Amino acid sequence: MLLKLEKFFDRFSDIMGWIAGFLNLVMLLNVFYDSIMRYFFNTGSIAMQEMEWHLFAVVFLFGMAFALKEDGHVRVDILYDQFSPRWKAVVNISGTLLFLIPLSILIAEGSYWYVHEAYTSGEISGDPGGLTHRWLIKSVIPVSFVFLIISATGFVIHNIRIFRGFETPPVRKIEDEIL
Repeated sequence: MLLKLEKFFDRFSDIMGWIAGFLNLVMLLNVFYDSIMRYFFNTGSIAMQEMEWHLFAVVFLFGMAFALKEDGHVRVDILYDQFSPRWKAVVNISGTLLFLIPLSILIAEGSYWYVHEAYTSGEISGDPGGLTHRWLIKSVIPVSFVFLIISATGFVIHNIRIFRGFETPPVRKIEDEIL
């Protein structure tokens, strides 16, 4: 039962990673186009420049769920590396339940008014020729933290399976830590 749940949540996190990766490519093409237009044709688009940071925000915010699933998040490994797999699982479970999920709920709930205000006021870019519908990019904030909560649920299930001895934790190579 836990394995099926873990696979479901892992699949969701993989989709978030795929979306973030695809949008990273779109952002690359956007920057390439904007640079060519600006430096070779002495023209540019404020909307395209704003789209760069909009895409970067989505890549970062959606990529959080995938980074958690892949255990690619940053932590202080001074003590953690010395722990047994069961103790690592305990640290991961408790850290997720005590810090990550409550903070994600707080940010998702707290940013709702931010999106709502942008939507009701019809907020647009302050720059002439900028993007309209600013609420769309702002809505990524609460949505991404809901996605992070979903991914964190899978992360907790994965660590419960490690704690109970159903699964062995992945072995991290020295090259992974250097990169």
